[in-house]
Amino acid sequence: MWKVGMSEEVGKALHTVVERVNQAAARRPKTLPVVPPRLVAVSKTKPPDMVIEAYRKGHRNFGENYVNELVDKASNPQILESCPEIEWHFIGHLQKNNVNKLLGVPNLFMVETVDSAKLADKVNSSWQRLRAASTQTLKIMVQINTSGEESKHGLPPGETVNTVKHILSKCSALHFSGLMTIGRYGYDLADGPNPDFQALLSRRQEVCASLQLPLEDVELSMGMSTDFEHAIEVGSTNVRVGSTIFGNRDYPNTPTPSPEKKSKVPTEEAAKKMDRLTVTEQ
Repeated sequence: MWKVGMSEEVGKALHTVVERVNQAAARRPKTLPVVPPRLVAVSKTKPPDMVIEAYRKGHRNFGENYVNELVDKASNPQILESCPEIEWHFIGHLQKNNVNKLLGVPNLFMVETVDSAKLADKVNSSWQRLRAASTQTLKIMVQINTSGEESKHGLPPGETVNTVKHILSKCSALHFSGLMTIGRYGYDLADGPNPDFQALLSRRQEVCASLQLPLEDVELSMGMSTDFEHAIEVGSTNVRVGSTIFGNRDYPNTPTPSPEKKSKVPTEEAAKKMDRLTVTEQ
């Protein structure tokens, strides 16, 4: 159950973040492609009224980390009625057994976390089957594990070109939109530019050179609440910001597990650790 929040605060926070996004974009070097950054408001654990409030303030792109929560929110009668032009981004780890459920989401705009050719094939075939009457392709990004951490999902950087080539040649129902990374949690910018962002920039250069793609046609999804301005300054075209807009996350309390069976509901501490290590939150 989502807790009801102070939705009137969302508009103020959203306005501030949008201003910061625009200011960061103005600081980008002129050598970077002129692509206005997209702000994805990550509404994980937040109630529909907060999404609706942000939508009423003019925002359209929203993101979720978990398939079930995205299905519930996107199908919410209030959101369907109040937010007809909403664009949902899926930004969490996607398992093959959840693909069909995800692709049935109303107003699904982009899947940012395709991390293998096999997953791309599954998403492609499912989209063709579910949307047989439509010629609309599904926008996807390829997730790269730039930090090399075992706790992170994503392709090894060295497999980027071949995976993108596979999608372009074998997955006609998908539109390759760009590359995405989470990056190492808690990087200190005092040590210099974020190496994960630099790695994603390098992978884009490699993909574009190898597959003859225009640089401006390959987006970069990188940057969250703590570092989205730096990400934009170095070239991000898509930032994922949650807690800075919607406030701290609301996690369910954990019932005491019996000796025979442990609860599957995460504790707040465990859930926050999961956010830091395994999902694209912000």
